[in-house]
Amino acid sequence: MNLDNPYLLLTPGPLSTTPTVRQSMLRDWCTWDTDYNNIVQKIRSGLLTIGNASEEYTAVLMQGSGSFSVESVLWTGLAPDSHLLIVSNGAYGQRMAKMASMMGAKSTVLSFAETTRPTVDAVEEAISANKSITHVGMVHCETTTGILNDYLPIAQMAKSLGKKVILDAMSSFGGIPIDLSDGSVDFLISSANKCIQGVPGFGFVIAKRDALESCKGNSKSHSLDLYDQWYSMETQAGKWRFTSPTHTVRAFLQAMTELEAEGGVIARNKRYRENYQILVSGMEKIGFKPFLSPELQSPIITAFLEPQSDAFDFKNLYDGLKKEGFVIYPGKVSQAPTFRIGHIGNVFPADIERLCRAVEKIKFW
Repeated sequence: MNLDNPYLLLTPGPLSTTPTVRQSMLRDWCTWDTDYNNIVQKIRSGLLTIGNASEEYTAVLMQGSGSFSVESVLWTGLAPDSHLLIVSNGAYGQRMAKMASMMGAKSTVLSFAETTRPTVDAVEEAISANKSITHVGMVHCETTTGILNDYLPIAQMAKSLGKKVILDAMSSFGGIPIDLSDGSVDFLISSANKCIQGVPGFGFVIAKRDALESCKGNSKSHSLDLYDQWYSMETQAGKWRFTSPTHTVRAFLQAMTELEAEGGVIARNKRYRENYQILVSGMEKIGFKPFLSPELQSPIITAFLEPQSDAFDFKNLYDGLKKEGFVIYPGKVSQAPTFRIGHIGNVFPADIERLCRAVEKIKFW
């Protein structure tokens, strides 16, 4: 069986996976069987290791995309008297705000420009101005632009003020070192199909046990009740409450094994950073300018400004690169026309060099 892909996904996820990850999905599993539930338990334990989480943390898996897991944290983590401060500088902070609004949860959005990192002082001022705030939520890597937010000082400050901290680490966990050992983050959320390089189908939450246990009965959503999901996995040796994406789960265990074999998060981060540097250097030589300055940029995805030419058409670029074996991403920046190229997944410097050659040979205008 040919497990090769016709093109590389240079996107923020789903992303290109290894043949061995895809091959691991060829077997069927029973959700009640101990062999399968042992896989779930290995994953839960492995996630804590990747996050350098202490014994005060636990991990729970949740069906659906990463956004399902974000919403499960909000449904479960917020009590009727909770007040969530959402620190936002992109589309995914705004998505968290929309979820909170549709739930009827009390929330305040502290907005920053898409080219600006949130600051500790601004967040502390917002908390001081509203004593009812109980939770602070923010995104680590905003793939709207590719900006990498400095979450730790904000989390530490919020924790010192007695606030619960929710970190959307969807596009960073497994590709950027995150150390949970200081206990400043109460809920970290990520997804199977991001930097650990699994396939879509579930997200996961690394949570403080005491924070999660205190949430019992909060959720008004049955399917997205994170506490009930965790309690089932915790008391029934890895069993999900409802039918789980068994093939995706098995593929994720393989992806975790391959992350470790590569040298862990530090080695993967090094490869992603090298991909990014080669990409930006090559694209700038062709005439494309990154949207962000280098000091703000993550090694996950880069937004490029579209050329100021009426002849430029993103679809032509997209279609031309697809013929060359690459799929890129449209822009999502509100203030400028951009397109995005990811540098994560089973992608290596030689692939990025090939991409730059392909961009150079396509006629844009």
